Formats: sequence, C-alpha cells, structure tokens
Amino acid sequence: MENYQNLIDKALEIVLVYGPKIVLAILVLIIGLWIINRFTKVIRKVMTARNVNISLIGFVASLANLGLKALLLISVAGMIGIQTTSFIAVLGAAGLAIGLALQGTLANFAGGVMILIFKPYQVGDLIQAQGHLGVVKEIHIFVTTLLSPENKTIIIPNGAISNGDITNFVTEGKIRVDMTFGISYESNIKQAKEILMKVMTSHPLVMKEPTPFVGVKELADSSVNLAVRPYTEPGNYWAVYFDVYEQGKIALDEGGVTIPFPQVDVHMKQS
Repeated sequence: MENYQNLIDKALEIVLVYGPKIVLAILVLIIGLWIINRFTKVIRKVMTARNVNISLIGFVASLANLGLKALLLISVAGMIGIQTTSFIAVLGAAGLAIGLALQGTLANFAGGVMILIFKPYQVGDLIQAQGHLGVVKEIHIFVTTLLSPENKTIIIPNGAISNGDITNFVTEGKIRVDMTFGISYESNIKQAKEILMKVMTSHPLVMKEPTPFVGVKELADSSVNLAVRPYTEPGNYWAVYFDVYEQGKIALDEGGVTIPFPQVDVHMKQS
C-alpha cells in the first residue's frame, strides 16, 4: 500500500512540476504554428505581387516554413526541459558539412535567387553573359538557358552569371547594329556616306530615331573604313545586319564606289 502511495506522490509531483510547462509548450506550439503559416502566406503574397518566378515562390516559402518550424520545435523542447544543446550542435555540424559539399550548387542557387528577384534579364531578352550571346529561353533556380544566333543551346550556371557582367540589349527597347564598310582611297567618301545612309533610311526595320549614322572609322592599309550604325528593335538585329550589308554592297557597286581587296605595294630598288 505504501508503494502505491509513493507512486501516486511521485506522479503528482511530476504533474505539478512538468504539467504547467507541458501546457505552456503546447500553447506556444499551437500559436507558433499559426504564426508560421501566416508568415509563409505573407511571403507568397509579397513575392507574387513582385512577379517573382512561381517556382522560386514555392521554394522560398517551403524553406522558410521548414526552418521556422525546426526553430519552434527546438524552443518547445527546451521549455519542457529537454536538453537541446547537443542537438543544435549536431544540426550545425551537419549543415556545415552539407554546405561545404554543395558550395558550388549553393552558389548557383543563390545566383538564381538573385536573378529571379532583381530580374537583370527575362525570358526572351537578348543578352551577353560569360562570353556568350543569345536569347534567354529559360531561367531556372540553378542555370539559365540561352539560344545562340547559331541556334545552339547554351546552359550557363547562375552563380557564374550573377558574379560576372551581364549585357542586356533589350532593356532600352532598341539595339544598335555595328557594321563596317571599306571603300578605296580613290572613292568619294561623301558619295559613299550618302549611299549607305539612303540604304539605312529606306529599310523598313531601321528606326528613324535615333538617326542612323555613317562616318569614317579608320584609314586602314588598303581601304577607308566607314562605320555604319543603324538602330532597330532587338528582335530585328540579324535581319537588319544581313540586309544592310547586302543592300549596301549592291548600292555602292551601282554608285561606282569601289570596295578594294587587301593589297601590298612592293617597291624594287636596284643596287
């Protein structure tokens, strides 16, 4: 009988000591879970309002949800009296090991997050990054896919892109097409400039503003090189590039302007 009484006394002692802590921990757990769910909904709402990529929204919201729940469970365990120091140390060591093993992947992930949030380029933009020129076809968390003018698919890690220079040719809504025409030293420069200017201004894809430009770029060994600079919409870049070169050559021929071949003058001296 005395043993039963001792058990009852110990049970009452445990209930009196740990009961309030358990009740408080349960309340904290319930309230904490509610706050976490509300917080993740706010994250989704804010990122959706900023037109962030939907895959990034889901990933960030899930990551925040899991991280906050882990912290909440550790806090609740500490309130009950469970020692959490060693558990936190194990988690920290595991996180460090995983981070070192996946540092390249994590760098690409971080770069992808920065690209999707700050949007230095979007799908359909013509960009140059890491020495590659192409139209952006896809933006993923870890890589960006470009389609080159040669119709090649180029896959670039986002970490490399975010840490390097990015040239976006679409941001301003227009792009300058840089070309060079060489004419002979005997040809009339003014006439050649007028011919090339007429070719550009008559082309339907060349913009009127900014005004196309023609000027002497270089006095080369075998030719006077003229810089030809029309502006067009980014999607028309190659059409203007090829058309102006072709039509410019035809117009210069019809105008009697000579486009010379490279030549070398050899002077022979008698001793």
